[in-house]
Amino acid sequence: MNISGGPVGDKLGAAVELADAEWRKAGGAGPDGVEVALLAAGHVALRSASDPDGHVLIFTPGEWAAFTAGVHDGEFDLP
Repeated sequence: MNISGGPVGDKLGAAVELADAEWRKAGGAGPDGVEVALLAAGHVALRSASDPDGHVLIFTPGEWAAFTAGVHDGEFDLP
């Protein structure tokens, strides 16, 4: 799997193994939703449920906390 065109882990300074990741699908999202997996050191992986072999985004614990806080606060709601 890739992250930004390079091997997963390039941005983390260490290899990240995603083959054994336990992916969980967001509830109520349907087939086009997203899946998340908890990784070592609190990192979180995010991918498209409809393209599980596609690109994966890796978030640090701080980035994930900021993202989920924005979701809960309605920061990404459509007008």
